[in-house]
Amino acid sequence: MSERSQDEHRLLTAGQTCWRVEQAQRFACIVDAADYFRFAKAAMLRAQHRIVLIGWDFDTRITFERGGKTMAGPNQLGFFLRWLVRARPGLEIYLLRSNVRLLPAFEGLWGRVTPVALLNWLSNDRLQFAVDGVHPIGAVPHQKIVAVDDTFALCGGIDFAVDRWDTREHLDHNKLRQDIGRGYGPRHEVAAAVDGQAALALGDLARDRWRAATGRELEPVETTHIVWPRGLEPTLREVGVGIARTMPELEPGSEIREVEALNLVAIAHARDIIYLENQYFASRTIAEALAVRLAEPDGPEVVIVMPRNSESRLEETAMDSARQRLLELLWAADHHERFGVYWPVTDSGMPIYVHSKVLVIDDRLLRIGSSNFNNRSMGFDNECDVAVEAGGDDADGEVARTITSVRHSLVSEHLGVTVGEFDSALRDNGSFLRAVEALRGDGRSLSRFTSELVAAEANPLAENDLMDPDEVPKSLTRSVQRWLERLTE
Repeated sequence: MSERSQDEHRLLTAGQTCWRVEQAQRFACIVDAADYFRFAKAAMLRAQHRIVLIGWDFDTRITFERGGKTMAGPNQLGFFLRWLVRARPGLEIYLLRSNVRLLPAFEGLWGRVTPVALLNWLSNDRLQFAVDGVHPIGAVPHQKIVAVDDTFALCGGIDFAVDRWDTREHLDHNKLRQDIGRGYGPRHEVAAAVDGQAALALGDLARDRWRAATGRELEPVETTHIVWPRGLEPTLREVGVGIARTMPELEPGSEIREVEALNLVAIAHARDIIYLENQYFASRTIAEALAVRLAEPDGPEVVIVMPRNSESRLEETAMDSARQRLLELLWAADHHERFGVYWPVTDSGMPIYVHSKVLVIDDRLLRIGSSNFNNRSMGFDNECDVAVEAGGDDADGEVARTITSVRHSLVSEHLGVTVGEFDSALRDNGSFLRAVEALRGDGRSLSRFTSELVAAEANPLAENDLMDPDEVPKSLTRSVQRWLERLTE
């Protein structure tokens, strides 16, 4: 990698590419939901004052630990939360989820979303559940945040919902990978954990969401006790964490597009490698920015890891068809053979569903969060990402080395090799993309998308503003409802 100038352009700029940049004493990257669920429960067990859970969905029946319970309290989410408030008289717990299920036209299109009635039994004076309806019709509150006593927070792409839990092994058959008596396929997820002022900032955001949805104010928590769970090894210490949001326009001038701004600035400043993991690739703005870099004779490589197919009928119609168009755009721009797009498979060739939302720029920026590379995540749904940057203050290069290490750990997992094997292939082949190609093979690996493969996904509804808008259309209220009603006939 080329050396970094001490005065080069900062990617994380408060008020432009992010909301705030706050210090974390500890920052950890958590890969896959087995660890995420375990560390979330461990942190909640240390709560003394308040837990705020913000998500797209919650299912009270999901289990934290599989294959043997090691922590105190019930192992199912709903029973655990009820037990925890009873065991800790000074503790309050607040859950806020989206109201997607409340829109009849969406029924059956968004997967197995938890019925609200199943969650209502949770509520009492110190354990409160609310549905967030304060957003434009058709928009989705998509942030996933866990804030514990304003001193520890989780942020990423993982909901406490069914069909999420898996380990980094992504086995073909895993008897623990089932919910409510039903098995499901392998799934890849990523989230981040922070403490310090970064956790307080995410706590501020969670409390703002609760106030906007319910009208009830939650005061900040003041405490000195340690919530960071045992066993969660920090990826970085003493690092600035940027928090980037998307918020739709509810009143004139209220729209926030920090996620999009950070994506575009980061892509524009990449030197050698842009690495993406995402559930979708449906944002023309992002695709065009990548195409510009691919067309440059000395631009960066672009490597994308995504699922082979989307999960639901709506997603296939809206997202896979848009993906086909935008991948064709990138292939057409790739005059210098610096682009590769893949899906991960198990030992037997079964596709691993990629739900992670990760952007890594060189050894300079690591961004993890809830936002997808689709239009909705840029300006219509609400999103929250966290990012760390190796800038001029990274005097000893620790942040840069760690960003590289996280990227290599992720791609090695997908390729079914060790990080050492990938590093060796990188040295031998001279580029990230060529190292990936050299290591691809049978069994657990990455399969490569081609133009011929995705041609069948073309659809006249690709890039449809009603299905994947990037802002609040004035006529959306009735249009989305009518269109989705026709889709379900």
